[in-house]
Amino acid sequence: MKFSTALLVATVASTQAFAPARPNVAAPALMAATLEAPKAEATPAAAAAEPAAAAASDMGVEKDWPVEENFVKDSDRILPGRYNDVENSIAIPFLPRPAALDGSHAGDYGFDPLGLSEKLDFYAMQESEVRHARLAMLAAVGWPMSELLAPSWMLQHGCAPSVLNGVNPLSFLAIVGAIGAAGYFEMKTSLRPSQSTPMGKLHEKDMSAIWKYGVPGDYNFDPLNWYGSCGDDFKGRKGLRDVELSHGRVAMLGITYFAAWEALTGHPIVENNMLFHPNLLFPALALGATAWSQIYEVSPLDKYPIEIKYTSEGEMKLQEVQRRVGNGLAQVTQTTGENKAKLDELDDKFDIYAAPDKFMKAVRSTYTYW
Repeated sequence: MKFSTALLVATVASTQAFAPARPNVAAPALMAATLEAPKAEATPAAAAAEPAAAAASDMGVEKDWPVEENFVKDSDRILPGRYNDVENSIAIPFLPRPAALDGSHAGDYGFDPLGLSEKLDFYAMQESEVRHARLAMLAAVGWPMSELLAPSWMLQHGCAPSVLNGVNPLSFLAIVGAIGAAGYFEMKTSLRPSQSTPMGKLHEKDMSAIWKYGVPGDYNFDPLNWYGSCGDDFKGRKGLRDVELSHGRVAMLGITYFAAWEALTGHPIVENNMLFHPNLLFPALALGATAWSQIYEVSPLDKYPIEIKYTSEGEMKLQEVQRRVGNGLAQVTQTTGENKAKLDELDDKFDIYAAPDKFMKAVRSTYTYW
């Protein structure tokens, strides 16, 4: 009987070793057979927490803020550090690349010779540039249009009213009103939370690997739905922002040229200007630039020194142009020689070279007061 009881107890103990541990039952401190502490078994909650912790640590390397709630795949967003492997600036190859300009944002070509991106608030400067670019694009169109179409009482000696050209009382009131409205708009939107709008949520997703401020210049304004015309993804949206900033920078240079030209000459920019009066000079320059681009190209701007070299077929195209020009000149020379020989032959027979002088003498002889 005692032997049967001992056998039963041993059997039950051996089967409990294979049963899952119950959470409310404490495990024995030591095993009777080996006098060793049992190995701690991982609970399902702990096993699930380990991958989450690993994922959080991986994301911590990429970002400085948590994104567990709205995780975005790398393939669906802009990744930082496009120019991290480039030592020099893309725009100015002989200068080092500013640390803040790593190619993550639209319009970033490493141009910051004064180092402002490292001294001032980067987001505020981007916001300011976008606003000035948009105003400059409007002004680059409105300035010459006003000089062409506006009545004379709105202009200053034919020039658009400005700080350098001067203003009349009516223009002064209009300028003050426009600046006041722009200032009020800027005050209301300079610290706005753009992530609450539909477009802001897209930008928050696109920029989640870079920073948390969204996209500068985002006013959730796209009535014609052009923002997705180059691809409704982060690449297409960034490409359109690149285009906007490029046009805006050119417009800022253009409006500066307008103001400086009129201040120095005192004449409106539309006066005797090839861009605003029909002539052949501007089309000729455009054709020349197109032809030049078919033969030559500029070397990559991130490599110093910058060189002008042939395109892949540039040298062959140039030789073909030279051959055609040479054949054309030879044909013109031959045709001119043949025509000259014919005229000489006619002059020998009819004295045609002296015909104009004879005609003038005949006309003068008909009037006594010549």
